[in-house]
Amino acid sequence: MISVKNITKKYGEQLALSNISFDVKKGEVVGFLGPNGAGKSTMMKIINSHISADLGGVIVSDVDVSIDAVAAKRLIGYLPENNPLYSEMYVREYLEYVADIYKVSHSEIEKVIAKTNLNSEANKKIAQLSKGYKQRVGLAAAIIYNPDYLILDEPTTGLDPNQIVEIRNLIREFGKEKTVLLSTHIMQEVEAMCDRVIIINKGELVIDEYISDFKGKDNNICKVVFDKKVDLEMIEQFEGVEVLSNISEREFQLKFSIEDILLELYKFSERNNCKIIEYKISEKNLEDTFRELTQ
Repeated sequence: MISVKNITKKYGEQLALSNISFDVKKGEVVGFLGPNGAGKSTMMKIINSHISADLGGVIVSDVDVSIDAVAAKRLIGYLPENNPLYSEMYVREYLEYVADIYKVSHSEIEKVIAKTNLNSEANKKIAQLSKGYKQRVGLAAAIIYNPDYLILDEPTTGLDPNQIVEIRNLIREFGKEKTVLLSTHIMQEVEAMCDRVIIINKGELVIDEYISDFKGKDNNICKVVFDKKVDLEMIEQFEGVEVLSNISEREFQLKFSIEDILLELYKFSERNNCKIIEYKISEKNLEDTFRELTQ
């Protein structure tokens, strides 16, 4: 488990992180989200002991990263936002170099090349690779020593849709074996890959929940469509109901505080000689939640 406790970090007078605490349990794939400048990369660098916190601490599988950074790094595979590769090295040569740093047998190199689908590129210089294949090389380097944890900072930044799908599939496969903390701006990626989401804004933690807990029905917003024109003023006078949008003369999005909105709408339609032809509780998604929490 990765345990983050009361982390605070300043850059001069600028507060980057303020008293952040969360845990990432074994086998979880967690989306770590926030707008630009929220402190995501700073937190990931602290977990991986690239920089130190001003206050608080991080424990990775019982290893305190502030006391034994080397031991902590052996447990974590890290892909930073700006993938630091040696462009003049060949792919296999670079992976041999990483394997030697971690004292890993070169027999593991062919395994990670196969796992990251780099076979066709293994004898090319890194400078010759597309952005997508460079990300694959970074992922290969991050997993070559079989770490228990993967920390991936914006792994799909700058990729085209096909490359995004490829990297997504790779991360999904890693998630079957590893604990993954993943930073991204693509909400669909988080919904597709992650079990849980942590959102920070302006250096503060604003939500830490399983996606299944907040994704789904937003129980006090609905869409209703009548079979004929309904006067907006009549809807606005409906006690316990607020009109969020008047989509058309027959279609409305409503926010309500009454217990059985559908029953009350049926009564309303009978009183006004009209019929309900569509009724739907609004679906809440991650993008809506992110905007609400970070605006």
